[in-house]
Amino acid sequence: MQNNIIKMNRTLKTQKQNLLLLIMFLVMSVCYSQRDIAKWKLQLAVGINHGFSDGFVDEVYGKRFNIPTVNIGLQHMFSKTLGAKLDIGYNRFKNGEGVPEFKTNYTRVNAQLVYDPSMSLGFLPPSMRIVLHAGPGISFVKPLGNLSENNTTFLNGLIGSELHYSLSEKVSIYLDGSYVLGFSGKDLTELSEGGLGAFNGNMIYATFGISVSLSGCYYCGQ
Repeated sequence: MQNNIIKMNRTLKTQKQNLLLLIMFLVMSVCYSQRDIAKWKLQLAVGINHGFSDGFVDEVYGKRFNIPTVNIGLQHMFSKTLGAKLDIGYNRFKNGEGVPEFKTNYTRVNAQLVYDPSMSLGFLPPSMRIVLHAGPGISFVKPLGNLSENNTTFLNGLIGSELHYSLSEKVSIYLDGSYVLGFSGKDLTELSEGGLGAFNGNMIYATFGISVSLSGCYYCGQ
């Protein structure tokens, strides 16, 4: 009887050890697969922008090309072709020639879907990729100086494309050209100083930047 109990205890102990080893194996497998499959990227880019004249009040417009534009984003790829990213863009407009002086900060925050059709295109070298991105966001416009009361906030929609060139397994440089559509019906002339420096229209920008993979290498080099 006692021997049977000892044998049962040993059997239970062995089964527990095997179960523990199995659980550890499964946990390590899941963690490893998530590390390999998940693709996190940090993106940083700088460039130029243009705010379309119909976004300003009548007879007021900005320079044709404005600096700076600074974009920073965090991107996650769900697969080799589909992902999402959250990015923030800072832009500055300055008055055009013959227009009363103003400087305006334009900041946007966008949540975007990301699509990489490179594999299906067939004509790109392995080191290059094309990435399309689009999504909704919100824009915050703040004129500087004594025009600071002319702040505007409105929704936007962004669509753009990126051309990436891989420098290594985890690092690529890229060009990004994007169009930001503003959704605002606010009458800017109701603001102080006749709405000078205020903006609620559309914008385009072009940037050059670097993309760095933060975790996983299953999709590195994209």
